[in-house]
Amino acid sequence: WPLNLRQGVTELSREIYGLHMLILWICVFIAVAVFSVMIYSIATFRKSKGAVPATFEHNTKAEIIWTVIPVMILVAMAIPAARTLVKIEDTRGADMTIKATGYQWKWQYDYVDEGVSYFSTLAQASNEARQINSGIDVHAVENYLLAVDNPLVVPVNKKVRMLVTAADVIHNWWVPDFGMKKDAIPGYINELWFRADKVGTYRGQCAELCGRDHGFMPIVVRVVEQAEYDSWLASQKAARQAAAAPAAQAAAVTAVPAADPTTNAIETTTVLVANAE
Repeated sequence: WPLNLRQGVTELSREIYGLHMLILWICVFIAVAVFSVMIYSIATFRKSKGAVPATFEHNTKAEIIWTVIPVMILVAMAIPAARTLVKIEDTRGADMTIKATGYQWKWQYDYVDEGVSYFSTLAQASNEARQINSGIDVHAVENYLLAVDNPLVVPVNKKVRMLVTAADVIHNWWVPDFGMKKDAIPGYINELWFRADKVGTYRGQCAELCGRDHGFMPIVVRVVEQAEYDSWLASQKAARQAAAAPAAQAAAVTAVPAADPTTNAIETTTVLVANAE
């Protein structure tokens, strides 16, 4: 149902959804039981039926019962919640590591083990439509404010470890379908992980108010098959090498030492004196 949490496409998101539903139904059961007793008591023991105020005495057994039962319910709720919380923080055994750095107002992704890095910013169509007096109907723009030029690309069924930080102010990396949400804090690195088990495109947003253009730095993740990911990664590396080649050539030219006219003049004078002798 749209008003409920989404189950998502990761094991963590499904476990979080399961916990949410478990706690919800426990609360519903308690609410129904409590209000049923209250309504019954109000209807049955009202003054119009001749009810008189009751006189209560201390009852140790009753106090123990109404203390033990809530404690048992809380423990039963805490055990699966603690198990999931521990699992959420366990980034061991990751298949790949990606560093996400938040900027005002874009994301930079660094594939730590692959040497690939790029920026992900709001798609041009959304950026044009959001401008004041643009004259563009935003409802006609596909995935308005939820599309980017360079999405994050990851392989399906692989554990992805995300290192989340920021370069200016606090941001937040959040993809609802992954069930994961983590603050990006300048000078500090937070961790999260996900393992998407369904190919597709998943969208999220910065969930921390980070400035006047906070709403214009979406997050898009493409989950693809391993073969497609390998091809994409190879193309990224090739493009990076091609872009680095002119810079390397320029650096090599700059590194050649220029001739020193003073040294050349001294060497020429020395040769002339030697010939004269």
